[in-house]
Amino acid sequence: MDVRAVLMGLTFALIWSSAFTSARIIVEAAPPLFSLSARFAISGLIGVGIALALGQRFNLTRGQWRAVLIFGLCQNAIYLGLNFVAMQTIEASLAAIIASTMPLLVALANWTIFKERLPVMGIFGMVAGFAGVALIMAQRFGGGADPFAIVLCMIAAVALAAATLTVKSASSDGGNLLMIVGLQMLVGSVALLFPAMALEELAVDWTTPFILAFLYTTLMPGLAATFIWFLLVGRIGPTRAATYHFLNPVFGVAIAYALLSEQLSWIDAVGVAIIAGGILAVQRARIAT
Repeated sequence: MDVRAVLMGLTFALIWSSAFTSARIIVEAAPPLFSLSARFAISGLIGVGIALALGQRFNLTRGQWRAVLIFGLCQNAIYLGLNFVAMQTIEASLAAIIASTMPLLVALANWTIFKERLPVMGIFGMVAGFAGVALIMAQRFGGGADPFAIVLCMIAAVALAAATLTVKSASSDGGNLLMIVGLQMLVGSVALLFPAMALEELAVDWTTPFILAFLYTTLMPGLAATFIWFLLVGRIGPTRAATYHFLNPVFGVAIAYALLSEQLSWIDAVGVAIIAGGILAVQRARIAT
C-alpha cells in the first residue's frame, strides 16, 4: 500500500469538501464572482512567487500550457464560478453532492465517447451513483430548492469533469508543478473578472467569518488542495486519484452540517451513501481494467 498516496488522497478530499462550506460563508457577505477572482489572483500570485523562488520557470510544454488554460477556465472560472453563484440560494451540502458526480461523469464520458471498457460493476456503480443524486434531488425540489441554482451546479460538474480529463498532461512533469498550479489560478482570476465587473456590484460586509472563510478558501482549497491533487495524479494517475472523490459527498455534507447547521435528513444520508458507493465501485472497476 502506498501510504503517502493514501494520506494525500484523504487530505485532498477533506480540504476540497470543506470548500463548499467556506464558499457559502463568503457569498453571504460578498459578490461571488468578485470574491473568486480576488481569491484566484492571490492564490495564483503566491503560487507563482513560491515557484519562482524554488527555481521553477514558465517554460512549460505545449500540452501543459493547453492543460493550464483548460483547467483554469473549466475548474476555476466555470465550475467554481457557477457553484459560488448557485450557493447564494442553495445549501453548501447540496452543491457538494452535485459536485461529487464528477467521477461518474468522467467515467460516463470515457465509456461512451472514448470507448473505454467499463466492467459490469462499474456500470452498476455509475447507475447507482446517479440514482443517489436523483433521490436527493427529488427531496430537495420538494423542499423548495432553487431549480436554477441546481442547474448551475450541474453545468459546473460537467465543466469539472472536462477539466479532470486534462489533468494528466498538466501533471506529467513534476518539475514545474507549483508554477502550473499558480498559472491556472491566474487564468481563472482573469476569466472571472470581466463577468464580475459586468454583473456585480462590489460591496463587501467585512465580518470576521467572511475574512476567515476567504483566507481559508484562498490558501487551503485554493492553493494547497490543488497542489496536492496534481501531486496525487502525478504519483498514482488520474483514475486511481479520482477514487478519493467518493469521500467528497460524505465530507461535504458532514462539514456543512457541523459548521453551518444545515439540515440532514435520512434520505440525504441514504443518498450520500449510495453516491459514495457508486463512485467507489466505478473507480475500482476502472482500476481493474
